[in-house]
Amino acid sequence: MMDNDSFASIDKLMKFGLGIGIAQQMVNTMNHVIDTMYMPNAGQAIKPLQMGYYAIIANQQIGPLCDEELSQLVENNFLTKDTFLWKPGMSGWKLAKDIPEVFKYIILNRR
Repeated sequence: MMDNDSFASIDKLMKFGLGIGIAQQMVNTMNHVIDTMYMPNAGQAIKPLQMGYYAIIANQQIGPLCDEELSQLVENNFLTKDTFLWKPGMSGWKLAKDIPEVFKYIILNRR
């Protein structure tokens, strides 16, 4: 004899089976919808996050700036050792002279 709380009771097995069937039907429906869904630009490469530096130049924040843009700003004397820069991951704004990977452009421009 089985008690009413036993998983083996016919009522519970039927409810469990019915729940699995409905869940499986829902999953199949969702998979079909996703497979046939139109998504604009699907298959195109995702543009990477812009992780360049931001700078304060002429009291304006610009960026994100790639290495080439940083170099051009230095060549045109817009970015100096006293320009404030920041990029994601930094705790705060720093002067260009305190950021070695940026300060190298200023040093190279002096030559």
